[in-house]
Amino acid sequence: MSVYSSLTHALAAALADVLWFIEGSEDEQMDPDDAVKVLEGVAHLLSKLSSDQRSELIDLLGSMAEAESDPARREFLDGFPEGFGLLDDAV
Repeated sequence: MSVYSSLTHALAAALADVLWFIEGSEDEQMDPDDAVKVLEGVAHLLSKLSSDQRSELIDLLGSMAEAESDPARREFLDGFPEGFGLLDDAV
């Protein structure tokens, strides 16, 4: 049985994992220019979501943050909506 309630939840968790890794990477782990390109690319993609999709993702991120035991990762999840532009047009 899956630990995720939906495909959307699973994909949101995977996206958060990848972005958490990129944000925390040292220059030796990942080229900083490449990291910026990925982060900006994700922010651009997320800016194309509908208001309903943004709201759903924001809610999922909030649930993930509440369940997170690592304080640094919880802070990342809490700041994700603002950091990746989800709040600009969110309902």
